[in-house]
Amino acid sequence: MKFPRTAKILRSQFDVAPFAAVFFALLIFLMLAALLPVSGLRMNLTPPTAADLPGVDRPVVALAVDAQNRLYFENQIVTEAVLKTSLAARIKAAHEPLTLVIHADKAVTYDELAHLALLAREPETGNTNLTITNIVLATLPVTRP
Repeated sequence: MKFPRTAKILRSQFDVAPFAAVFFALLIFLMLAALLPVSGLRMNLTPPTAADLPGVDRPVVALAVDAQNRLYFENQIVTEAVLKTSLAARIKAAHEPLTLVIHADKAVTYDELAHLALLAREPETGNTNLTITNIVLATLPVTRP
């Protein structure tokens, strides 16, 4: 059975205005979406000067310090007292010595980094065999063009 075909595909001239309106609406939407805040912590890490920096071969514990000297441990803002107890708990749960990796902003002073290193190395009274033996500063890798 053959159906009658009364609809013409394109009767009039092609109109660009509706397509341009949709295009500009999408463009405005994408530009506004780029302005939305992104979750995470903005850190300005100092890139290394040498491309052959060694990594670590032991279990690591990561600590971040931002420009306002706020401490971040396990994705939480912590105080020094909470940091010390959290590090002690991680040391007790470890089976070998740990390495502390400090992700520090450029604005963090050397004095604050030294204070954190000494805080992390203080021996815990319960287990003196296992401590944080190495402390390293995290940097961004060198990108080659």
